[in-house]
Amino acid sequence: MTPKIARFLEQRTDDLPCLVVDLDEVGANYRRLAAALPTAHIYYAVKANPATDILRLLVDLGSRFDAASRYEVDQCLEAGAAPEVISFGNTVKKKADIAHAYGRGVRLFAFDSQAELDKLAEAAPGSRVFCRIQVPSEGAEWPMARKFGCSVEMARDLMIDAARKGLEPWGISFHLGSQQTDPSRWDAAISRTAMLFSDLRDAGIELGMINLGGGFPARYRDPVPEIEAYAVAITQAMTRAFGNALPEMVLEPGRAIVADAGVLDSAVVLVSRKSYEDNTRWVYLDVGKFGGLAETDCERIKYRVSSPRHDGVAPLETGPVVLAGPTCDGTDIMYEQVDYRLPLDLDAGDRLRFMSAGAYTTTYSSVGFNGFPPLQTYCV
Repeated sequence: MTPKIARFLEQRTDDLPCLVVDLDEVGANYRRLAAALPTAHIYYAVKANPATDILRLLVDLGSRFDAASRYEVDQCLEAGAAPEVISFGNTVKKKADIAHAYGRGVRLFAFDSQAELDKLAEAAPGSRVFCRIQVPSEGAEWPMARKFGCSVEMARDLMIDAARKGLEPWGISFHLGSQQTDPSRWDAAISRTAMLFSDLRDAGIELGMINLGGGFPARYRDPVPEIEAYAVAITQAMTRAFGNALPEMVLEPGRAIVADAGVLDSAVVLVSRKSYEDNTRWVYLDVGKFGGLAETDCERIKYRVSSPRHDGVAPLETGPVVLAGPTCDGTDIMYEQVDYRLPLDLDAGDRLRFMSAGAYTTTYSSVGFNGFPPLQTYCV
């Protein structure tokens, strides 16, 4: 909770849930990552939080952008980004959306299949392309290993075919999962990618870029390594794998840039028990899985939750709670297995705040489920 966010929340006059983002913290997070890995190009993952003020700030700081849809491409351009610094990084795209991005000047595209490569050859002729390979995502709290990427053997053949089709085979990408808590995981993935670089060089394809993905973590309930630890691990792994002939390095951070800069403010709607014998209270909030807290699915992302009415009050008697959302959907339960404890006198109307909620909250908020409006964002 930064002083700017605290002042904004103190002055609020409505009681709707909202996300408040401190732009100074966004800028500080970006600069810290850029300083830790100065030879890498940062492509901010727009899907983490596409608020216009955030995009404009990052444009001013010299960021590049990883867009997952034609709409994110347009948002970046409208925020002032040049098309040359936008990567269309989703490997699943409609041909019309590829053509749209190409028509607006984007020339860097991801793929991981023959069918996607064929679409790129038709709709984005001459563009630079990079192929995403599958890597394990152990150590990540939000795994991404199954849906995206292809085998190294397939990637080799696809990159050779990309050259035949008039595209520029530019690089290889991978993603070790979001909220990756183990910096050493980059070592094996970089080594595997370097071998693919060598195989393609033998086939006459000289690649120029390695996309190291995102995955850099935010500070939720459990401690995580500092970003400098990731920079050291990546730098050492790159040197071991490539020696002095380092390719261009690309990073795609989202969570690490905006998560810790945001606080989600919510209200308690109801506190109840399910039986006379049950000591665990059910705390229902005006925000839930469908209102921005989708990453609590399977209780993977564990936000720090605070009660501002009780901040600084000690000793404080607390008890176990289940945290649930306001909708009429039985899956709208954020935390039931993880041990969350809140003050015993918590009551309807009290505020609860989710810390480090600046990423993957507003973009996951539904539009109108049960009639609830989407989560509002304020940048301060």
